[in-house]
Amino acid sequence: MSPAKNGDGPRESDYSRQTVRGKGMRTGYTTGSCAAAATKAAVTALLTGTPVANVTIHLPIGRDADFTLNRCEWTDRTPGEEKVLCSVIKDGGDDPDVTHGAEICATIFFETNYKGGPAAEERVTIKGGVGIGTVTLPGTGIPVGEPSVTRVPRRMIIESALEAAEAHGLESGKSIIVELSVPNGEEIALKTTNARLGVLGGIAILGSTGVVQPYSTAAWRASVTLAIDVAATNQLSHLVLSTGIQSEAFAKNHLDLPEMAYVEAGIFSGPALKRCVLRGIERATHVGMVGKFSKMAMGYFVTHVAGNKVDTTFLAGLAGQCGASKELQKEMAATSSGRHFGEIALANDQLSLFTLMSQMVCDES
Repeated sequence: MSPAKNGDGPRESDYSRQTVRGKGMRTGYTTGSCAAAATKAAVTALLTGTPVANVTIHLPIGRDADFTLNRCEWTDRTPGEEKVLCSVIKDGGDDPDVTHGAEICATIFFETNYKGGPAAEERVTIKGGVGIGTVTLPGTGIPVGEPSVTRVPRRMIIESALEAAEAHGLESGKSIIVELSVPNGEEIALKTTNARLGVLGGIAILGSTGVVQPYSTAAWRASVTLAIDVAATNQLSHLVLSTGIQSEAFAKNHLDLPEMAYVEAGIFSGPALKRCVLRGIERATHVGMVGKFSKMAMGYFVTHVAGNKVDTTFLAGLAGQCGASKELQKEMAATSSGRHFGEIALANDQLSLFTLMSQMVCDES
């Protein structure tokens, strides 16, 4: 693996201010980008003996990104055992990610037992410190026992370290040890689904492009796929695909399944179901509310509101099949939302239509 070269691509500082889907939303940087920037700065400081204030890294999307360091300090000045810690404050742009504002740290030191090539991937070892999650279950794509640093961020960190080593003359017999940490990472992780995936003790270092797109449906879909993969790898045969937090909480009160069995599929019920089939999951239970279930009953299994709205006329027709009067059907068709429809149905004791709708969801599945 050859180190990435900076300076020959567009500057990410301009890109990061672009609008998203015309809404004027600001993009940000992934934890992987922040970790790579902190790593490059720390290697540079350790080799030059001078604190680093700013650093540029190359992103997987072919752009350069500039980062301002939050900290750059020596944690050990013992001759031959020097260590430097650099950190970057994660800016997630306008995305409501729980890691926004987190301090992503990299502590660097060198070891003298290296015998490989100067640009070999094996020259860099990544370790997890405080606040970095450890993988405890198979299925994530990262070996059990390793820090939860996914493939692209791992490559970015290694390339950034090797680039700095080449630029500032690291001796050929020395290897680079990168210890990542996030001071409040364990607390942040409690707000994520990491534990469900077997990532314990802190956050994961993530990002496939280096850039955070606000409210990214691609990231959500990828997280659903990963959750199913982990469950399948750990031999679960029954998964619950919920459309949201409230639906999942309801399911947990009625089903006795391991935490890992619950997957918040959100708007991606269809892709989630296909992944279950691909991974050999024997049983999948859909859990959701009227609005999304009505779309699924009509065959729409990507249920984003922008793609298809709740068809209350369709729902009123189901009520008619279950014995609702013409007047009630008319009232139901005029409702403003799935929730409103459900309230009218319950008030008029039309419970059988929910059974019919659920059966249609199963048939469409």
